[in-house]
Amino acid sequence: MFYRSERLFLRPAWPEDWEAIFSGVAEREIVQNLATAPWPYTPEDAQYSAEVRQDRHLPSFLVTVPDAGVIGSAGLSIDKETDEVQLGYWIGRKWWGSGFATEAARAVLKVAHAIGHSRITASHFIDNPASGRVLTKAGFRSTGEIRPGYSLARGRHDLVACFVATLDPDDDDGREDVKPAMLKAA
Repeated sequence: MFYRSERLFLRPAWPEDWEAIFSGVAEREIVQNLATAPWPYTPEDAQYSAEVRQDRHLPSFLVTVPDAGVIGSAGLSIDKETDEVQLGYWIGRKWWGSGFATEAARAVLKVAHAIGHSRITASHFIDNPASGRVLTKAGFRSTGEIRPGYSLARGRHDLVACFVATLDPDDDDGREDVKPAMLKAA
């Protein structure tokens, strides 16, 4: 599955992408905010990530920028703690502050709507408030719940703030709580 937003092209990872994945994510400041990535993050971890078989109901994408290549990853998975469909993402440090994380999250919500999901959850570790701002700008709303969330890299449960996006099946833009212009795709 592929998706084109205003500035980004989202596509599946291919085995030859492992080096780009490794160079983008293998920093403690990134990995410690992910649920399933280990620290230290090794080339073998990146190779495994590039070869994971896609689930058509839970697509995962590499986030790419024309002329720059892979800048991150965004996709859907099942939260092992809540059993709900969740959004996860990472963006390489070089691209922080560019709005790419928000744009990628919105793109994944559009895909989620297109394949029939009606509710997507997300969370961020409370010591990573920038991720909460990304989720809010992407159209998620805080549930007000703070709960323990596991990070393999941290090796423990730390507190996470929980968010939800409700996708309206009657809304062509796929979101009932976001103005249509906010989710316009190129």
